[in-house]
Amino acid sequence: MMIWIWLGAMVLFGVVETLTAGLVSIWFVAGAAAALLADLAHASVTVQLVLFAVVSAVALAVTRPLVRKFTAGRTVPTNADRLLGQTVKVTETIDNENAAGAVYADGKTWSARSADGAVIPAGEMVCIRQMQGVKLLVERLPQAAGAAKPL
Repeated sequence: MMIWIWLGAMVLFGVVETLTAGLVSIWFVAGAAAALLADLAHASVTVQLVLFAVVSAVALAVTRPLVRKFTAGRTVPTNADRLLGQTVKVTETIDNENAAGAVYADGKTWSARSADGAVIPAGEMVCIRQMQGVKLLVERLPQAAGAAKPL
C-alpha cells in the first residue's frame, strides 16, 4: 500500500513543481523517492517517514543556496530603476495643488509632482526620487555651495 502513497506523492509534488514559477516542491519529490526505495526494501512506515523528512530537508539545504546563487543578479531594470536618482529639467511648472507639472526624462515627457509639495518652476533642474504609477516624484537640487542667493 505504501508504494502507491509514495508514487502518488512523487507525482503530486512533481505536478506542483511544474505549475509554479519557482522551486517549491522538488525537494519533496526526492524525499518521496527515497521513502519509496525504503518501502521496496521492506522498511517500516516509521523509517520511510523519517527518510522522507531527512532526504527532503537535506535536498533543500544543499540545493536552495545554489539556486539563489544562479538566479541572483538576473533582474532586468525597469523604467523606475533607470530613472531614480537622475537629474532632469522641469518642462511644466510643478504644482501639486493643481495637479500640474512635467519633466523630461529618458527621452520622454513624464507627469511630475513635488516630493515635498513645493511649487517648482519650469526650467529648474530636479532629482527624481520615486515613481508612483506614471508620475515621477521629484525634489529640488540643493543649492550649489557659494552660489549667489537672490535678494
